[in-house]
Amino acid sequence: MDTSPRTLAAAPPAPGRLHRFANPGRFLRLTDAWLLPLAVAAALTLGGAAAWALFLAPPDWQQGETVRIMFVHVPMAWLAMGGYLGLAILSVMSLIWRHPLADLAARELSPVGAAVTALCLATGSLWGKPMWGTWWVWDARLTSVLVLFFLWLGHAALVRAFDDIERGARMGAILALVGVVNLPVVKFSVDWWNTLHQPASVTRAAAPGMHVDMLFPLLACTIGFGLAFAAVVLAGTRAAVMERRVRALQMAAARRMEAVAP
Repeated sequence: MDTSPRTLAAAPPAPGRLHRFANPGRFLRLTDAWLLPLAVAAALTLGGAAAWALFLAPPDWQQGETVRIMFVHVPMAWLAMGGYLGLAILSVMSLIWRHPLADLAARELSPVGAAVTALCLATGSLWGKPMWGTWWVWDARLTSVLVLFFLWLGHAALVRAFDDIERGARMGAILALVGVVNLPVVKFSVDWWNTLHQPASVTRAAAPGMHVDMLFPLLACTIGFGLAFAAVVLAGTRAAVMERRVRALQMAAARRMEAVAP
């Protein structure tokens, strides 16, 4: 049990309106109201997007049916990078403003982020074998995403490596902020170096890089996976808050029994 002053019961104020969400009771009430609709929206969106991507979207004239891997690979890549940016924001909130829920959310976020990054690498390898003739190359984009995967794993391991929960959260936050320098490398590696990986096609402004028949189901898949990502992280954070509160009650009950014991 974390017995440091930085507990959920007595959270120091954060700037602006963030201090409202440092209250565990308010957080639990909010997630109790929004978690189920979020999960239902994720399931419905993913179901419709999967049908759209697998059965209605046309095959690519060069890649054929292999292009359908993109409908999982690209959302996983975006979630891996966007999730890590969220981890960095939580780390700033933890280190500067001592936001207690930021520690719990970051702790629950890193395993989910590692999972989506692993899916990004796996689906990229599945696509690379028929397109490049190999499962893996030490390409700048692939290597930087692999580094991102190890950063996710490192954070997940580091925050759980200390008996002192606050110290583990602090070390994990420092690692997360150091790892932010890898995000521009992942994003711009295809522009900075001559790589096998194709350049950005969705966000190109000069000319459309993807037909709308593929772009729209891709965006639908991204929304569905994003909603599912958020639902999983919120559910994990909610469970962590409840576990922390139960432990606090158990410790308080134990202390009372010791106080009245003859």
